[in-house]
Amino acid sequence: MDCILKVLVLAVLSISGQGKLLTGSFWHITDLHWDPTYKLTDGNLGSVCDSSGNRPTPQAGKFGDYLCDSPWDLISSSVHAMKNILPDPDFIIWTGDDTPHVPNEELGEEAVLRIIGNLTNLIKTLFPKTKVYSALGNHDYHPKSQLPPTQSNIYEQVQKLWEDWLDPASRDTFRKGAYYTEKLLNQTGFRVLVLNTNLYYDQNKITENMKDPADQFKWADQVLTEAVKNKEKVYIVGHVPPGFFEKKRHKPWFRPEFNQQYIELIQKHHDIIIGQFFGHHHTDSFRMFYSSAGSPISAMFLSPGVTPWKTTLPGVVDGANNPGIRVFEYNTKTLLVEDIVTYYLNLTHANMARARWEKEYRLTETFKVPDASPISMHQVLEQIAHENCYLQKYYGFNSVNYDLSVCNADCRIDHVCAMREVSFEAYEHCVEKEGASSAIPALLPIMFTLAISLWASY
Repeated sequence: MDCILKVLVLAVLSISGQGKLLTGSFWHITDLHWDPTYKLTDGNLGSVCDSSGNRPTPQAGKFGDYLCDSPWDLISSSVHAMKNILPDPDFIIWTGDDTPHVPNEELGEEAVLRIIGNLTNLIKTLFPKTKVYSALGNHDYHPKSQLPPTQSNIYEQVQKLWEDWLDPASRDTFRKGAYYTEKLLNQTGFRVLVLNTNLYYDQNKITENMKDPADQFKWADQVLTEAVKNKEKVYIVGHVPPGFFEKKRHKPWFRPEFNQQYIELIQKHHDIIIGQFFGHHHTDSFRMFYSSAGSPISAMFLSPGVTPWKTTLPGVVDGANNPGIRVFEYNTKTLLVEDIVTYYLNLTHANMARARWEKEYRLTETFKVPDASPISMHQVLEQIAHENCYLQKYYGFNSVNYDLSVCNADCRIDHVCAMREVSFEAYEHCVEKEGASSAIPALLPIMFTLAISLWASY
């Protein structure tokens, strides 16, 4: 009842205009994965893109295919949709992965830089006066995922592409390790940390035996410690997130030691970390961080990707998604995330008729919470974990309304445990606990039948 009352209060404030005075908005886009080879052919009998990996694409259309990465028409449509929906955002967060899912030998350093450059120019053209906080993804390097902890040509060239978006000090740290920090919108009391979490990716062979690649953990701790002294509020931005992939059980992204270091960093500085914004999954989800006493202290928001590409990761049954883009509404005095609005393109309909980007859902309306604070996101998680109607809503949103099948007991465990536990050990305990509890209802009919049989035998 309290949550419903809070939602009503927020609605009244918004209508009266009082709430809007303190509310700002920004875009988050991620995982565009432009495939320049996408080309429709007469009859369209075979593959139309290199990123399909020779999978047949008979349903391919102007705006793409679920087996391909994004054609330029989809990329352009997504950024133009941003301009039409929210033409003057306070800023944009762009969390990388710009190149297609193809073998390294089909790209090369020059191609990677050309793709990043074209996407950068598109954003600059449509949002010429908007500040962009941009992070590299694991696909924004050659060879892919092998981002080094030292200065490199790609870091230097991307820094030049993003020079208008970076402060002078940011340019220096970006060249050295592709991470940086700035005052958010140059405002006293607000700060953003853009991390290169690709250094922690378990596919990055270069950083395999390092304790702190590029000294990024040490640097982040120093920045956050200084932010505490200066009473700053902080947003953290990155591409590869810690924790586990919700669509494949026991699939982490970070190496164990890096995963634990990240958790400890958040737990130490959670008082000033107001939001975490990541991509990489292509899906719509979130991750919770808790104190040692079990209280929710931070939420990480995983925004859906623009690419509809169906993952080839073994064990994922149907890992495609509809293209998605996202608006965050936040309190301009506290940085608290007040709401999240996700927009999407139904790719099938777009190819049949026209590209129509529409609102998929608003967090506070759908999950009946007052905001997107850690306490509220914990409440959302509890609803998903314990109420089937919310589980099914979330599951549909997870693939941006692509997979509308039923999320069964195993599916529920995969998603709930991934959202609840970022720690490797805690995640394993969650899977065991939830698996055992879900097995009990399934055994009840068998136990009942057995009991009846035993009773009858007497």
